[in-house]
Amino acid sequence: MNLFRLLQARASAGKPVRVALIGAGKFGSMFLAQVPHTPGLEVPVIVDIDRERAREACRTVGWSADRIAATVFTDDGTRAIAGGAMEVVVEATGNPAVGIRHARAAIAAGKHIVMVNVEADVLAGPLLAEEARKAGVVYSLAYGDQPALTAEMVDWARATGFRVVAAGKGTKYLPAYHDVTPDGVWQHYGLTAGEAQSAGMNPQMFNSFLDGTKSAIEMAAIANACALDVPSEGLLFPPCGVDDLPHIMRPRSRGGVLERPGVVEVVSSLERDGRPVFRDLRWGVYVVLEAPNDYAADCFKQYGLKTDASGRFAAMYKPYHLIGLELNISVLSAALRGEPTGQPFGFRGDVASVAKRNLRAGEMLDGEGGYTVWGKLVPAAASLKAGALPIGLAHRLKLKHDVAHGEIVRWNDVEFDANNETIRTRKAMEAAFAK
Repeated sequence: MNLFRLLQARASAGKPVRVALIGAGKFGSMFLAQVPHTPGLEVPVIVDIDRERAREACRTVGWSADRIAATVFTDDGTRAIAGGAMEVVVEATGNPAVGIRHARAAIAAGKHIVMVNVEADVLAGPLLAEEARKAGVVYSLAYGDQPALTAEMVDWARATGFRVVAAGKGTKYLPAYHDVTPDGVWQHYGLTAGEAQSAGMNPQMFNSFLDGTKSAIEMAAIANACALDVPSEGLLFPPCGVDDLPHIMRPRSRGGVLERPGVVEVVSSLERDGRPVFRDLRWGVYVVLEAPNDYAADCFKQYGLKTDASGRFAAMYKPYHLIGLELNISVLSAALRGEPTGQPFGFRGDVASVAKRNLRAGEMLDGEGGYTVWGKLVPAAASLKAGALPIGLAHRLKLKHDVAHGEIVRWNDVEFDANNETIRTRKAMEAAFAK
């Protein structure tokens, strides 16, 4: 509750917080939209593989011609990180391999790294965060995205003395979505392919939101940052509105759907027959907590908190998230307080690649939201035991064996280069954090 005051002090002293943004897509553009309205915050460098697209993004969000002219646009992220005078690097490319490379470059240059790239975080975040801590810089999840917002609520609950029973987010989900490909994605968003194309919407990216992959990635990030467990058989996606969170998101032994307390889970905004859930949490985040004693449970009732029938389980939630519009919180927390808005401290959740159909030897995997695989949340220990191929590495790898529909793709099912930098980083993370 003091970031704005601290930022005002920096602005008055003529020492603005300077940021390098890598990736001027939707998330990055939303962040850029707030920069002219945040005195004391500057983005002197923007990195994107398409520099003209990045300039156009600035124009679209309302940057003045003078501000654009004063900004360096480049396609070389590593060089920009090493050469700039910025304090914070925002990695918003969404590419796991590129994200890992940029994070390490920022750490080596003594700069804080805000990892919008949750795909990279789930692939190797525990190792990157440890490297940052040893270097004395901040590695942070991105505020505005659901993992950091959930981590904030978990921290609030624990700091106030409550036991966290469940934490996560909402989404639109039906079991059939796991097999959806980019060819069929837009009907589930109520759009035609032409409408989506004219809006610049990427079908594979939006399909990763729909087919369960993005939910799995975000829940793994929360589990690793908050020391929460992962459901042993993957996410349940129970239909649940905000009023029913304390009833449904409690352990089975107490009448709920959870196999045990202290887990991550995603709630669906659709009933299994496709009807909308009443007062759904599609765009929000939540935490379910348990009163530690009868007195606290009585206070829940006295102050109107919705609980389960026992009065012991209650929920707090935030109905919306604004992604890049809220990213300043992470940037300023890192630069002004030296604190992350969530970061991984362990390896508890992983995202395994699962076949969307019967796959044949010789086929090429095409990653998140594609035609071949979707990402399933699994406990990290189970993933390692099975030799599961992480979804973040299921890009342009050729299958050596057939994989049946619904089965996990394993390392021994694909051809890969063991000397590839990203694969080596992942293997190092596994070795360092595997239980």
